[in-house]
Amino acid sequence: MSIQWTFIAGYLYFEVAVVMLMILPIFSPRRWHLFFKSRLFAMFREHAGIYFYGLLGILCLFLVDAIREMRKYSHTDASYTHFASEMKGSVKLFRAQRNFYITGFAIFLSFVIRRLVNMLIIQDELSLKAQRIIKEAEAAVKLAKTTVLANTTANTIRAAGENYHEETKKQLEITKSLLAEEKSRVKELEEEATKWRLKYEEVSEGLSGKGDE
Repeated sequence: MSIQWTFIAGYLYFEVAVVMLMILPIFSPRRWHLFFKSRLFAMFREHAGIYFYGLLGILCLFLVDAIREMRKYSHTDASYTHFASEMKGSVKLFRAQRNFYITGFAIFLSFVIRRLVNMLIIQDELSLKAQRIIKEAEAAVKLAKTTVLANTTANTIRAAGENYHEETKKQLEITKSLLAEEKSRVKELEEEATKWRLKYEEVSEGLSGKGDE
């Protein structure tokens, strides 16, 4: 295997390892997102599109070359009468097919890795939004409970105040009626006392007139 195809095969194995690492539940989406935002990944992230499409173009060139080799050695020539020459053509065809599959899988896994990265980032952002929404909902529920409790307490206090006001009003009316009765009794006693005083004065004047005679 030549150097360029060895490099492509190594890149394919690297892609397989990365895909397995992303699929297995070893690291959470949060850790992957932090890694993608880290300084180690910052230089690659700034020019990720250029790197991706550049590498994809190189792989496509090798894919086209592999297809050309396959078409070249897939047609057997009738002049190949020697067994060694036929075997040599078959080996070259096999290598061309191997290179085609290696390059094709490398291109496919490049799109898979890009999709997985986007999905991990979106999953982490959605989980953060869900946690924030849950916290806001819990705060709203607590506020609603506090408001309902405060309204219930205020209504209870208002009802108690109204009952107390009604009882006080009744007691005040009773006190007023008792006071009016006491005033009438006092007035009657005053009139009776005045009557007795007048009688006493009449009796005293009568006794004093008899004494003068």
